[in-house]
Parts: sequence; C-alpha cells; structure tokens
Amino acid sequence: MENKKTLVIGASLKGNRYSNIAINRLKSYHINTVAIGLRNGEVNGVKIETEQKLFNDVHTVTLYLNPKRQEPYYDYIVKLQPERVIFNPGTENPEFYKLLREANIDVEIACTLVLLSTNQY
Repeated sequence: MENKKTLVIGASLKGNRYSNIAINRLKSYHINTVAIGLRNGEVNGVKIETEQKLFNDVHTVTLYLNPKRQEPYYDYIVKLQPERVIFNPGTENPEFYKLLREANIDVEIACTLVLLSTNQY
C-alpha cells in the first residue's frame, strides 16, 4: 500500500474511540499518520496536536468531528490541499462537501476502518 499520509482530526486518547482505533489501524498499515485533537498526548507514537498545524504532503484527512465542530476547520483543511477528505459515520456535512469539491478535493463518505480492512484505502 502506497503511503497516503493521513491527518486524523478529532483524535482521542481514549482507546475505545473510533479515532483512536483508526490511528492504531493506520499505523499497523505503515501509513504516515498525524493527528489533531482536543488534548495533547500520544497514540501509538503519533503525537496529537491541539492546534491547526500546517502539515506537509497530507494525502487524506479523516474526520471524527460532528458537523458543528468541523466549521473552524473548513479553511484549514482546504489550505492543506489533501487529495481527499473522509467523512466517517456521524460526520456527514453537505455544506462542507460543497466547499471541498469547489477546491477540487475528493469527498468520501465512508469509514476509514472499513476502507483499511477491505484494502480500499
């Protein structure tokens, strides 16, 4: 699998959260992973940032924030110019899809964990 550097937004330090499971799964597939969450910390060697850091070469952004909490990230994500943004279950946001598509960023309404486990990532 080619290395699709992935930014997890909504990363949690709690092991039972899907964002945390996704970080672990991405790492197990040797995918370069960076993360932003509410609290600083580390998950499987991935440092969770609390600020909108301008990471280089982000291929995929995977969202674990409800639509209301996504708004402060609209401009940030567009500025990163990822190839795609994955909207995991519960994060669906038609307003944001439109902004992303206007910026030529692919919108995928899917589950990161399912994409990985079915080799569709």
